Amino acid sequence: MFGLRLPELLLILLAVLLLFGGTKLPQLGKGLGETVRSFRKAFKEAKPNEEEAPPAKEQKKQPVQ
Repeated sequence: MFGLRLPELLLILLAVLLLFGGTKLPQLGKGLGETVRSFRKAFKEAKPNEEEAPPAKEQKKQPVQ
């Protein structure tokens, strides 16, 4: 997990707790969850559109004279 061990994760969690306080953490978690959910939804919707589109033809570049 990104090379982070338990002490580093605890330090990050402590810093977040000190910065935002205990009352804001549930709101931050909810907002983060909604953001991730919307990205996943947008990615799933965009992926089929890419498969349906015909491949673009390559155009040969003419040398500049």
